[in-house]
Amino acid sequence: MEYGMAADTSPNGEAMSTSIRPYAWTGGRTRSNHHLELETLVSASEFCTPERLRRAEHHSISEICLHPRSVAEVGAMLGVPLGVAKVLLGDMADLGLITVHETVSDNSSSSHFLLMERVLSGLRRL
Repeated sequence: MEYGMAADTSPNGEAMSTSIRPYAWTGGRTRSNHHLELETLVSASEFCTPERLRRAEHHSISEICLHPRSVAEVGAMLGVPLGVAKVLLGDMADLGLITVHETVSDNSSSSHFLLMERVLSGLRRL
């Protein structure tokens, strides 16, 4: 599902936009309250119920995050820029709708090795 621009035809035959640009969903914000890396895993929390999902984007993200997904995967599946995905995910984390899982610490060489193994494993699955 892609959330870009949809085209309609204006009375003079020119294409015009009918959908909201993704940055409008964030109110123009480009930063999140949470430090989210590309590889940070997120998943829908137990509090992510249809009654608590008030925005259409949150419904889409909750469906994507039924299983843990990386921030990069969520952005790609939504068809939005990474910055938009980070802000939307940060908003959902603030509301308790998603769980942000710990990422590999960058303080030790063994963590770098584990991260490289995860990346290599993911590349092999492609």
